[in-house]
Amino acid sequence: MNEHDGILRENLEPLSNEAGPQTNSPTAPKSSKGSLLAYTVVALGLALFIRFFVAAPYVVSGASMEPNFEDWHYLIVDRVSYDFGEPTRGDVIVFDLPQEKSRALIKRIIGLPGDTVVLLGSAPTITIINDEHPDGMTLDEPYLDEQNLGGASNIRVTLSADEYFVLGDNRKVSADSRLWGILPRNDIVGRVFLRLYPLTGIGILPGEARYSDS
Repeated sequence: MNEHDGILRENLEPLSNEAGPQTNSPTAPKSSKGSLLAYTVVALGLALFIRFFVAAPYVVSGASMEPNFEDWHYLIVDRVSYDFGEPTRGDVIVFDLPQEKSRALIKRIIGLPGDTVVLLGSAPTITIINDEHPDGMTLDEPYLDEQNLGGASNIRVTLSADEYFVLGDNRKVSADSRLWGILPRNDIVGRVFLRLYPLTGIGILPGEARYSDS
C-alpha cells in the first residue's frame, strides 16, 4: 500500500491539565489524599473504558477519502452503534485492514451482505444487485470529485453474510476492496461519528451518504 491508503493515526496521547506548580501542604488530611487518589483511579478507568469500548479519536493521514476527508482531520469514531444495528450503505467507517490488523483505514461502505457489486467503465459506475434489485441499482454518488474518478474497474463481487465492500472516495488512488478484497464484519472498528478538526468542517456523521431505493 502507498501513502494514499487513508491510513489513520490513532490519537493515544492523553490531554494534559496543567495548573502550574503546586506545593504540597504538610497539613493536608489523609482523607483528602485518599479521595483524590480514588477520584483519579475512577476518572482514569472511565476514560479508558470510553476510549476502548465507546469512542476513539483518530487523525486522517492520506488522500484516499478526498475531497470529504483530508490529512489531519480529527475524527471521533463511534464503537458501539454497530453493536445494536447493522452497518448501512454509505456509512463512513474505520476498520482494521484484514491483512494487517495494526493498520486502521477509513473508507465508505458500498456493498452489504448479500449484494453483488459490479464496477464497470473508467469512472467506474457501481451497480448493486440483490433481492430487492434483481435487475441492478446504479449508485448515484454526488460526494465524489470528477477529478478523483478512476482506479480498478471491471469487477464483480458477491458478498456473503458479514462481508462488506468498501471504497475510498478518491477512487483514482484509494487502496480498498478493489485491491485487497472484502471486509469482514469483525474488522470494523466503528462509524465516523464526529469531526472536530478543521473547525470549518465540524459536524456529526461527516461524509455519510444515503442512496435512493437502497
